Parts: sequence; structure tokens; C-alpha cells
Amino acid sequence: MNADTLPWLRKSICMRPSPLEVQSIATDVYDRTCRTDFDAPGFCVVNVGNSIDSVAFRQLMVELKRAMAGVHESKTDSTLIYLSAARFDQQETTRPHLDGGPDECFLMLGYEPSEVDSELEISDYAKCAFDLSLSPKEFMAKHNPMFQPGYELLRPYSTRIPCFSRNDYQIICVNNSSAPFSPDQPMWQGTLHTATILTPDESKRRVINSTMIAVAPAGTPETITELQQKEFVTTSTIHRRGYDKQHLEDDT
Repeated sequence: MNADTLPWLRKSICMRPSPLEVQSIATDVYDRTCRTDFDAPGFCVVNVGNSIDSVAFRQLMVELKRAMAGVHESKTDSTLIYLSAARFDQQETTRPHLDGGPDECFLMLGYEPSEVDSELEISDYAKCAFDLSLSPKEFMAKHNPMFQPGYELLRPYSTRIPCFSRNDYQIICVNNSSAPFSPDQPMWQGTLHTATILTPDESKRRVINSTMIAVAPAGTPETITELQQKEFVTTSTIHRRGYDKQHLEDDT
């Protein structure tokens, strides 16, 4: 599946709203991302340009999540809560994967402008699993795309994001769910995401403001408190050191 040759798909996944009206954006992002069937892409990109700064960008992410929770509450008897929120420098190429999370969750990823060039790809593994008469979890157990046979099986269901720009602030929402498909009990249908780092450079930064958001019963308190959300918005810390990057120091 090539988004460059599918204009309807490009229009569905690539958004550049002006003005930045949060409620309108939230409705559009929710419809594209929080799908319960395969009519929507399961992901989208919101390009907010480069005239904003990092703190205002992260504040926009928090406001967008809050508005999306309102959209979800208007459609269901549940809400949306944060499970995690962090900032890090990501310069490792990955295979198609899920981030660990519950059966119904999505990622809201805030990409800042960067000199490090990269590409992003989304793979509709839930649809691939459905076509194979498997649940998403069964698909991952039998055809994990971390290995080449599963990777090749998923290729026809993969879309390179055509509008990803290293020059702009962008919010990318990705359905990260693993729930089975059911027309009687609709649940979110997930996708896998892949990053290819074309020009890694430890002297530069590729900053991602990463949040995971999950379905929860109405009234469930946030795992990430209001104080922690404020810290996420205002902090200058960028995590760089990892198990495979012991020589790096975090930016503070």
C-alpha cells in the first residue's frame, strides 16, 4: 500500500489545520486513529508548522488529549487516560512494532524539527491478521515482523507516511491496540509503527515527545498526574541514555 499513489489516503492521514482549533482537530484525529473497523487508517499526522515553540507544542498535545477524551466520552461509557509521558532523542532504526500497552491504547507522538532525517511507516497488522483469520495477538505470535517472513507478509499492508517533515512540529497519533476484531463488541484495531533513521548523528537531536493514552472506565484517575503533565510540558530534559547507549548523557 503506497500512500503516494492513494490521494484519498494521503488526505485522510495528512492534516495541516489552520487555525489550530483544538476541538475540531481532536474530532478529526479521533475518527482517523481510534478506529474499531478498517475503514479508517488507524493513524494520522497533524503538522502545526514551525512558528510554535517546544513548550507551546507540548501544551497543544496535552490539550488535544483532553479534547479527545471528551470525544471518546461522548461516544462510549469510558474515558481516555495517560499511561506515560516522556521526551527522548530517538535515532535508532526499528522494525514494525507495538509499544507495550493494554488492548486498547494509542500513541500521541510529538516530533520536533530536526536535522536528523528519517522516515516513518505504519503497518496495518490488525487488518492483515483479520484477513488471515487470526487475532492481532495470534498474528504477532505466529508472524512477528521483527523476523523477515513476518515482515514480508506485512509489506502489502504498510504505508510510508508521505507528509512527514523534519522541518516542522508534528503530532502523529498511532493506534497501538492489540484487541481482536468483533462487530458485536467493537474495540480499537491497532497498527504497527516503524522508524528508519536516514542520517543518525549523536551530535544532533531527533526529539520525540512521547505519550501513551488508553481506554479506561469513566472516572478512572490519571496515571500521569496534573503536576507530571505540567512537568512534561515545561521540562528541558531530553532522555538520551539507554541500554544500548550507555555512553550518552541526558540533556537537561
